[in-house]
Amino acid sequence: MPPKRKREPSRNRLGVRPRTWLRRGLLLCGALAMVPALLTLLYWPAFVHPISTLMLQDLVSGRGYDRRWVPIDEVAPHLLHSIIMSEDGQFCSHKGIDFAELNLVIDDAMSGEGTRGASTIPMQTVKNLYLWGGRSIIRKILEAPLALYLDTVLTKRRIMEIYVNIVEWGPGIYGAEAASQHHFGRPAKDLTFGQAALLAVSLPNPIARDPARPGPGLRRLATLIEKRARKSGYYVGCVN
Repeated sequence: MPPKRKREPSRNRLGVRPRTWLRRGLLLCGALAMVPALLTLLYWPAFVHPISTLMLQDLVSGRGYDRRWVPIDEVAPHLLHSIIMSEDGQFCSHKGIDFAELNLVIDDAMSGEGTRGASTIPMQTVKNLYLWGGRSIIRKILEAPLALYLDTVLTKRRIMEIYVNIVEWGPGIYGAEAASQHHFGRPAKDLTFGQAALLAVSLPNPIARDPARPGPGLRRLATLIEKRARKSGYYVGCVN
């Protein structure tokens, strides 16, 4: 009786074993994951001025952009306070993710109610630095660990400094200084409380919301945020 032939490992049409593809895929994912991890470490020093993926896209497309990096001390404190009270009220106390707010969003979704955002400033920062815009469950899944890591590596002041210098405030307008000059004709350090609140409430949709020409709804929202910012106290202590 002839000996049984050993079964050859299965291969695809290119002659590569499935396990080899899997191994290569895992190595690629690991390499991609290391990019934001290493960049976050590089962004720790204050003299490093990161750019966002949207800014890079504008450069590649030839459109260009306006961004004028300024240290956090040259941004009006009430702009920082207004952003926190508008975008992420627990910024100074959470560790990158506001789990209490996230649980409320999940409860609303499970009960069939309309969903609302639970994105923190660290989550928005990593989205701007490393990911892409639009609604995507994959992007949200990636945001969470990156936000936790960012909040562990960088101080709250540094996170806020990066955020206010890369966030979009209109087509081709990035950062507080460029936004302040473009919309109000003055440096970010000289913004009034009202102007700061208008810039803050335009962030969820900076293309459609114009802080220099606000409608009644945007003005009412800005008035509410201005009142909260004036009384923010403990909630903004980490950026003062």
